[in-house]
Amino acid sequence: MRLFTSKVPVISSEIVRKLVAEGDLETESPAEVEKDVEAVLNEYLRLEREVNAKTRELMDGRKLAPPEFGRVKKSVAEQKGLKTGEDVVDYLLDQIVESFLYSTNVDEVFAADVDLRRKMAPIVKKHLTIDDELDREVRARIRHVEEGTPAWEIEYAKTLDNVKRAKGVK
Repeated sequence: MRLFTSKVPVISSEIVRKLVAEGDLETESPAEVEKDVEAVLNEYLRLEREVNAKTRELMDGRKLAPPEFGRVKKSVAEQKGLKTGEDVVDYLLDQIVESFLYSTNVDEVFAADVDLRRKMAPIVKKHLTIDDELDREVRARIRHVEEGTPAWEIEYAKTLDNVKRAKGVK
């Protein structure tokens, strides 16, 4: 699961619209609450970039092979208190709920944290699983190339860029 920068405003807007429409949040300025949610998501992206940079730095320093990236990244992320993999959704939901409680733009929260999380989870998951959809589409397009070969790696990267561009994903 991966959060794309281009999906941040969409996720924020959907979450706030749903919670306000269902009476879970009261606000005079939904646009400002959307900006609060965007700030949470953008902070996650910033931390993830930081973790990735530190991971690459450690891998280069220790001369580790590329397959070790996931293990090293998980360790670096844990040190920074950042969740990765399947835990990303829960982490983001916790951060968003917390932002509602401390935001000056939210007048009142009428739902319990667990109810807010339950309502927001499908929205966040829908936009984070686009990475899986992209992977499936790319693999379908390059079926003719043998996986694991250098040619496959190059073709995968090129095709992924093309598919992302076509879908407007950054």
